[in-house]
Amino acid sequence: MLQNKEPNFFVIGAAKCGTTTLYDFLEQHPDVYMSPIKEPHFFCSDIQIENFSDEYKKYVFSRGINIQEYVAGDMSKKYWEWYVDDFATYLKLFKNATNQKAIGEISNGYLFSVVSANEIKAKYPQANIVMILRNPISRAYSHYLANVRDGRTTLSFREEIEADLKKTNKGWCISHNYIEMGMYFEQVKRFMDAFPNNQILIFLNDDLKSDASVVGKKLFDFIGVDANASINYSNKQNEAKMPKWAGLIKFITQTGLKRKIFRALPDSIQAKVKPIFFKEGKIPKMSEEDKKWLISIFKNDIEKTQALINRDLSNWLK
Repeated sequence: MLQNKEPNFFVIGAAKCGTTTLYDFLEQHPDVYMSPIKEPHFFCSDIQIENFSDEYKKYVFSRGINIQEYVAGDMSKKYWEWYVDDFATYLKLFKNATNQKAIGEISNGYLFSVVSANEIKAKYPQANIVMILRNPISRAYSHYLANVRDGRTTLSFREEIEADLKKTNKGWCISHNYIEMGMYFEQVKRFMDAFPNNQILIFLNDDLKSDASVVGKKLFDFIGVDANASINYSNKQNEAKMPKWAGLIKFITQTGLKRKIFRALPDSIQAKVKPIFFKEGKIPKMSEEDKKWLISIFKNDIEKTQALINRDLSNWLK
């Protein structure tokens, strides 16, 4: 049996596939306790901040988290991510759990990490594992749009993908990994090798788009809580936005000014300020030429993943 106030389920990714939406569903449920740091990244010892690129180090540290002070306090403020490397500190993230049946966290780095499956299995062999996968072509494009929004690139989509593929130093928060993150077969297989099938639940982002309430109810049933709890399934999370001035956003992001500016503002004011920097209207679509190019890259892995998870993924190749 898992001890009280320790996680008994993990949502492990993939990145840009809908995990923020799942976190929103889970946080609303009265019988679920979620880590107040959405992505604590404890169970991935192969992902270390000291190895990150300067760009990502600056981005992570700009959050201004003193993790020891944070877990010693009431943890009322929620954070997007951190990289917790001490187990005692990690467990304190769950200290505010009371009588919830399900206790969990979401870290997208777990699916990408080579060691996470075995590290989670070593501590929590009975834990339930949830993942959500997305067409890797649209995942890569969503990832690119997020990086444009966040000021990490001003290149075109094709230029950005090709530049990232040419990098010799690769890894989580070292390169962007637009292609690597969508090569699901080996990532999923690591968890299927470590955990029995009845402890793994795999969604597709297509399921979420088709009927979010069905996804939520299956998720709740899987982790052992009331599937019919009153949940708002209509909240839109982490939407892509195009900056009005891409060069300016890149500058204030890379210098750390963006984080400092927004940290100084109350949440209510942040919501009013953000539209000043971003365009209204539709997000530009990927070209058919780029789509065909990416299909040729992902085709073999998609077919292997389809057989592995026993889901029809043929639509991803269209």
